Amino acid sequence: MNKKPLVILLAACGLLPLSAVQAAGDVEAGKAKFYTCIGCHGIEDYSNVYPTYKVPKVGGQSAVYIESALKAYRDGQRSHPTMQGQARSLSDQDIADIAAYLAQTTVTTAGTE
Repeated sequence: MNKKPLVILLAACGLLPLSAVQAAGDVEAGKAKFYTCIGCHGIEDYSNVYPTYKVPKVGGQSAVYIESALKAYRDGQRSHPTMQGQARSLSDQDIADIAAYLAQTTVTTAGTE
């Protein structure tokens, strides 16, 4: 039985400490892997050209949310051409590492510490 969906559900409901979910990701590895994201997510109040979209701040977001969003982009369940292209190159471990880094960063726009 795959327990990961249950762990994510319990963490999202607040029944499992978030740190238990974050344990799968390596913060330092995530910081290094986030470098490709800085071009958009590291610029305060940035909007990309096409499709016109205000780029969200990702620093401080829940690791569960970041993992879910990146996997949905990677798997084509969320539509945004740039994010889909970026996420397709990420493994599950890459996503866990990036999520762990973003969840622990205290800056409002990650990558600009």
